[in-house]
Amino acid sequence: MRGVRDFFEKNEEFSALRIVGPDAAGAQLEGSKDFSKQIMLEAGIPTAKAKVFSASDWDELELYIIHHPLPVVIKADGLAAGKGVAVCFSHEEAITFSWSVLKQNAFGPGNQTLLVEEFLAGIEVSMFLLTDGEHYQLLPEAKDYKRIFDNDQGPNTGGMGAVSPVWFVDEEFTEKVETRIIKPLFQTLKRRGMVYKGFLFIGLMKVGEDPIVIEFNARMGDPETQTVLARINGDLVPALLSVMDHKLDQNPFIIRSEAAVTVVHCAENYPEKPKKGDVISFESNAKTGSVFHAGTQIIGGLLYTNGGRVLSCTATGKDLNEAISKAYSLAKRVHFRAQQYRSDIGKDVLK
Repeated sequence: MRGVRDFFEKNEEFSALRIVGPDAAGAQLEGSKDFSKQIMLEAGIPTAKAKVFSASDWDELELYIIHHPLPVVIKADGLAAGKGVAVCFSHEEAITFSWSVLKQNAFGPGNQTLLVEEFLAGIEVSMFLLTDGEHYQLLPEAKDYKRIFDNDQGPNTGGMGAVSPVWFVDEEFTEKVETRIIKPLFQTLKRRGMVYKGFLFIGLMKVGEDPIVIEFNARMGDPETQTVLARINGDLVPALLSVMDHKLDQNPFIIRSEAAVTVVHCAENYPEKPKKGDVISFESNAKTGSVFHAGTQIIGGLLYTNGGRVLSCTATGKDLNEAISKAYSLAKRVHFRAQQYRSDIGKDVLK
């Protein structure tokens, strides 16, 4: 969003760097929900109806919310560490959240506007692709879990777990995503003179049999990335290196048939004010998958918690049942004081 890639590309001393990621213009797809919504409307991409408001529109905003059907979705326009969206089941809740965004700068000065959006009833799924600006390759899809507690209870988080594959993402559904969303998006960006390179995260809601876009992210997601990459066969690096040369079509990657599941371990009091400084230990027979570190640090040879989402456990299996079993077998072998993790990751999508 701030043009990291632009900076390096404009300086000859960094000309040898191979950067996989969009420039500042392309990153607006994630950095501004207002911009993203405008692109979707221009491209004819199916998405929820929304209206944009700023702090100076407060009286109009409040009246609009009061008369909006429930539930209603409020989205901070800019980046908010995955916590800038609230699904509100009362008008009072929606007004309170909007006040925190616009009047209290709850998500920082980069959120001077917000979107009031219609609620879509359906099943969420995330789809991913890598593009060199001319060609793209789809990666495995994933379903993530945002709420802190089982059965999608409690406040939103950055993500408590993810699974892949998702049963309804078949050839027909994927074809709809490509023809109705991906191709119109890139055609619209090209008309605007924008060349998007890098990963694109497409947050979708399956409404009936159709994909509706919730959001775009200019990156992979956490913990979806751990889950998705576990289903890539072989080395992804050649494909990444080919992005800058528009040769992604010459470096296809293969998706494994196995399922993958990720379970995230969080610190006490996450997502509000997580506790830090607790010792982490692992049982020696924890060999059923991979552990990815996030909020951890080593002090004096010991591993300590140092953030809200501390680490995640990822495992694969011949199907989701086996992957879930292996992921939780691994999760139970990780120990630190007052740790919390959901016990129902993936169980809602078992067939």
